[in-house]
Amino acid sequence: MRVMDILKNKTGILYTTTPDTLLTHAIQTMASQDSGSLLVMRNNRLVGLLSFREVINILARQQAQPSCEPPIVLEQLKIRDVMNADPIVIHPDMDIHNLRGLMIKVRQRFMPVVDHDVVLGVLSFYDVAKAVHDAQESENLLLKAYINDQPAPVYA
Repeated sequence: MRVMDILKNKTGILYTTTPDTLLTHAIQTMASQDSGSLLVMRNNRLVGLLSFREVINILARQQAQPSCEPPIVLEQLKIRDVMNADPIVIHPDMDIHNLRGLMIKVRQRFMPVVDHDVVLGVLSFYDVAKAVHDAQESENLLLKAYINDQPAPVYA
């Protein structure tokens, strides 16, 4: 199974923002769309990734900030101030086994899928886990049918 096989089963909606967008606006977008990440785009090119990890990190920094330093004012922060400016991207032909290993190794839960500088989508750790689960479930049904000498299930 390849990245493109998983991407085909997604809605195709890409949630994007710009580096100059206020962080508070991006958080509202992520919450209202139930999206764990936003692609940060400038002139139709990927320039970063904002995920809940970056949001939590800035909130933690704000809470732990010593009183002698200038305060972090969330309402003034822009995406460029907190985004992952160099996210790992993946190619649509990448094997899912290699993708799982990469996601674990680099600890990046959301992977933009890019081909020739064109963003095709984003895969989350959930998307990958669901695809693996569905494939194993299908294989299980086929094996059970084979063992019990029954016809293989027909999928619509």
